[in-house]
Amino acid sequence: MNSLIDFLNNDIKPLNSEGKIADAQDLFLDYAYSHFPITENGIYIGCITKENAEILDSDSKIEENRYDFERFYVRSEMIWLEVLEEFAKNETNIVPVLNNQNKYIGYYELEDVIRFFHETPFLRDEGALLVIRKEINGFSMSQVAQIVESNNAKLLGLFISKTEANHIEFTLKISQSALNDIIQTFRRYEYEIVSEHQEDSYLKNLKDRSDYLDKYLNI
Repeated sequence: MNSLIDFLNNDIKPLNSEGKIADAQDLFLDYAYSHFPITENGIYIGCITKENAEILDSDSKIEENRYDFERFYVRSEMIWLEVLEEFAKNETNIVPVLNNQNKYIGYYELEDVIRFFHETPFLRDEGALLVIRKEINGFSMSQVAQIVESNNAKLLGLFISKTEANHIEFTLKISQSALNDIIQTFRRYEYEIVSEHQEDSYLKNLKDRSDYLDKYLNI
């Protein structure tokens, strides 16, 4: 599997602060970016947004509008989840990348980071997805892993998909061996299974009993 830094992009040079807003307008016409990085004497100073570029005076210098810049970036050593968080926080499809010396070295595109995510075992490897709900005070990641592994399955990934005042909802990806046993074990530890599964004999038994009761009442 590639590392995220393999997706570092330098196809388009950053905008120069000495250039004109017309340069930014032309760039946004040619490329579907929401933002684009700007450098001054080779130093990253921020991003100009497509929306701002469209309304600014074409003949004005980029540096004259620096108060409109958005100043977000990632480091080259950051892991992909941290990078993805920056995309989400800044509602952008491009993020500048700086090295440890604060030197601009390129940018990541959102599409490439999503592609990298698709190459992780969480999405690439075959397995079953479980969505589970639990009281926050009773949630234990080590217990979750123990439940999965005690049923001879492998935990391929876990992430928190929803939080509420007193409850937490998380998504698991596991190898599909003994899925029904895993579901029932979670229930014994008072975890609520939110997702539906054909292998879930507990729900099937409830449905069978309900169908039987309906049939009996209609006699």
